[in-house]
Amino acid sequence: MRSFLLPVLSFILGLAASAIADPTLSPWQVHERRSHIPAGWTRTRKLDSSVSVPLRFALSQSNMENLEAFLYEVSLPASSNYGKHWSPSQIAAKFAPSAESIETVRSWLIGSGVEPHRIKLSPTKGWLEVASTVEEAENLLLADYHVYDHETGTKHIACDSYHLPEHVIPHVDFVTPTIHFDAKVPRKRENQYTRVPIGQPGQGSTPKTSGEIGTIFDQLQDCDKQITPICLRALYGLWYQPVAGDKNSYGIVEYTPQSYLQSDLDLFAKNFSTGLEGVSPTLVSIDGGVIEGSDPSFDYNGESDLDLEYAMTLVTKEQKITLYQVGDSVEGGSFNTFLDALDGTYCTYDGGDDPTQDPVYPDTASGGYTGNEECGTVKPANVISTSYGYNEADLSPAYAIRQCNEYAKLGLMGVTFLFSSGDTGVAGNGDYCLNPDGSQSWDGKIFNPGFPASCPYVTAVGATQVSPGQSVWEPENACEEVIYSGGGFSNYFSMPLYQKAAVEGYLAAEPISYSKDIYNSTGSRAYPDLAANGANYVIAVDGTFSLVYGTSAASPVVGSILTMVNDARISLGKPPLGFINPAIYSADFVGGFKDVTNGTNPGCGTLGFNTTKGWDPVTGLGNPYFPSLLSKWLSL
Repeated sequence: MRSFLLPVLSFILGLAASAIADPTLSPWQVHERRSHIPAGWTRTRKLDSSVSVPLRFALSQSNMENLEAFLYEVSLPASSNYGKHWSPSQIAAKFAPSAESIETVRSWLIGSGVEPHRIKLSPTKGWLEVASTVEEAENLLLADYHVYDHETGTKHIACDSYHLPEHVIPHVDFVTPTIHFDAKVPRKRENQYTRVPIGQPGQGSTPKTSGEIGTIFDQLQDCDKQITPICLRALYGLWYQPVAGDKNSYGIVEYTPQSYLQSDLDLFAKNFSTGLEGVSPTLVSIDGGVIEGSDPSFDYNGESDLDLEYAMTLVTKEQKITLYQVGDSVEGGSFNTFLDALDGTYCTYDGGDDPTQDPVYPDTASGGYTGNEECGTVKPANVISTSYGYNEADLSPAYAIRQCNEYAKLGLMGVTFLFSSGDTGVAGNGDYCLNPDGSQSWDGKIFNPGFPASCPYVTAVGATQVSPGQSVWEPENACEEVIYSGGGFSNYFSMPLYQKAAVEGYLAAEPISYSKDIYNSTGSRAYPDLAANGANYVIAVDGTFSLVYGTSAASPVVGSILTMVNDARISLGKPPLGFINPAIYSADFVGGFKDVTNGTNPGCGTLGFNTTKGWDPVTGLGNPYFPSLLSKWLSL
């Protein structure tokens, strides 16, 4: 697989490839460099040379350069191996770090004066750990460690950059602790952005509401005012009764403290469903994930209620829904802790999770989850929908690439991952945009892509709407009510082959007039991949009905449609869909989507991008039409 890290805008944290000196004189190269100190942090002092530092070297996995090719082989309709997904054991065996990588890094450490007994290899051979001191770490990495204070009182050690010998670089993905900062501090400074942990109230990717409603309209002629399940069935042709039973699976992911109320599910079912009153999703608790009902409010219940009410209703009582509830009530969860539970090798892949950005278990805090971190204990569903997301710039490139590669591996195993594309157009969560130094602020001018939507191995879902005065039988428009469909071009990942023709067609038809220094024009991953309705959803939340908006609504709807396609395939003895992007962008799927050609996705002081015939960075390929997609996928 080719590298997805792009030599793009100068403010992006990169894995630099340029040597710091004449390579004939010095074999050392910069491996990672940070361009600025994150908002809220201040460098206070040099770290004492005698302080202990446990260095962790994330070993490069074998065959990663072929990961994309392996994935395409089971995902392209024209492939003779379409649908022949891999087992977890095949994944583990194919991508384990090589003996050469282990020996190269170990020999370099020993040659640099590190005693062999201080070098530990992880059980899965994913990383090497060295019990070191600051002085030794600085000599090994040609780095300078400092103590940084956050305005909340948190302290952190880090360096601005670090180096590795030229012959070691191909065998190491990254080293910790180095340039990475604690991204879990939730407090914000005026006009400065600090990442809020997923699941926390106020996190920018959760649904928005225009408030409670007194009257419910549940007729097709009123779908321009309120969206209910009958509107979605008519829009997307989703009239299907599942027959595969427990052979099929559909998962919804929620992050504590977000949780549903059973009374809300029952209220919604009483009005819009058949046979679902009293029915709950199948709970899979990950790292202490709990259903909390002690503080009912839209901020805590809106996301989970929305996801489950519509997913459960659209797939009917015949298809069980799995709820992955991630993280305890103290630390919450992260995408990485969820992925750890699905794939045990991910717990240590590339050095394991980053403790400065991911929760650490056991959690010793009062009320925390005291068990060990879950690694490979949870079976992934065939389709998994997630209505949460970060700004791409919240994360280091190495962190994002590591996670993106895991979505590819799970795609190889036959899992379809859907992520909402964001609700703020070309801006990031909270309407924050980028500045030239890589920081994020309200008055930034540079487009701020979302992640994981920008990962080329997931399916990103944008938002459309039935505009006032329109009917469900007319084409939808890009959502421009309360929220704007997230979309644009990644700053971290290059353009995957499967979408190259579609994106180039858009650029030819709709030349982008913006200055090339406010968006990535170098040929990068473009998103979203498709879209579904994201405006005026009626949901039951905290005992009343409200209208909500967001790509948070669109993702579980698409998940329901794909789950019903899987049901039909599985009932005929066919495998689940797995990674769908190579298929839906192919010529085989022309006509599988209803085009969206009206609307934009404003942000960062601009109108954003335009919709147009075919793919566009607002609504992707358009809205899924179940009868066409079912016919096409049943032919494979």
